[in-house]
Amino acid sequence: MSAPTCSICIANYNGESLLADCIDSILAQDCDFAFEILVHDDASTDASLAVLHARYPQVEVITSTTNVGFCIANNRLADRARGDYLLLLNNDAALAPDALSTLFAHARRQQPPGILTLPQYDWETNVLVDRGCLLDPFYNPVPNLAPDRTDVAMVIGACLWIPRKLWHELGGFPEWFESIAEDMYLCCRARLAGYPVEVTAGSAYRHRQGQSFGGNRASGGKLASTYRRRRLSERNKTFVLAICTPGPWMWLLLPLHLLTLATEGIVLALARRELRIWREIYANVYRTLASTYSQLLLERQAVQSKRKIGSISYLRGFLPYSRKLQLAVRHGLPGLR
Repeated sequence: MSAPTCSICIANYNGESLLADCIDSILAQDCDFAFEILVHDDASTDASLAVLHARYPQVEVITSTTNVGFCIANNRLADRARGDYLLLLNNDAALAPDALSTLFAHARRQQPPGILTLPQYDWETNVLVDRGCLLDPFYNPVPNLAPDRTDVAMVIGACLWIPRKLWHELGGFPEWFESIAEDMYLCCRARLAGYPVEVTAGSAYRHRQGQSFGGNRASGGKLASTYRRRRLSERNKTFVLAICTPGPWMWLLLPLHLLTLATEGIVLALARRELRIWREIYANVYRTLASTYSQLLLERQAVQSKRKIGSISYLRGFLPYSRKLQLAVRHGLPGLR
């Protein structure tokens, strides 16, 4: 059997109610090349496996006996995949009918071949969420809404297309991240190594934002998240900043970032009258930086040694203002649960 052109990789945990919309959208694709669908079930406690086996015999299922998280799940999927390209797709996302053909056509024009995504639309409102993301100075994603901008700083792992060869060259997702910002890390590494990170002009995918991990959107005009998401987010974005920021810029931005985080953590803990916010989310950043210092230094040396673009080119994907401050002004302080 010849290898498929694309391997669609879905990391699933308790997605019984989501899988049909996701997989049906793949099976409805209007494209003239072969693809395969792989699902990694991360020790789900619902009927996900029963749904997969009963309704989708054509899907290859990797069954994990323990819950290993998003990074390990996708790395296992990539290791099993046979396609020239990988499409990482969240179980809470669904593709437009021309999505695969659009991604493939754009990928064939990329020189060198890099990372791609589609315009993202909110599942409930069908409003454009982003066309990939830019970053603020402290590595907070800023949605790109400009229709004429195709080059971006990062794309989210909910819909991430990448040549399988490039995935393995970059080392896939860092498993020590657990979850959150692994997509940012992969995209920043790709850009540093001279590979484009882009969004297509056409097609789309719909996404139930935050459905698979909690938070990540404003609800009722207020920001909502979970302790776990924020803990991993603040920690892992700090890791990406420390590893990927070129040259002297890192030594300028990292102290400013840590000072800003401390101020933010104190204000939020006092405003919510909850010491847990400081202890679990913000103090955790400083603890993990201290405990992983040697590993971060080695990672930084390895990544920066392969850098093929200058600092100015890398920073073109960044905006000069604070995304968190912008959101706080618009929505108020975030709620946590």
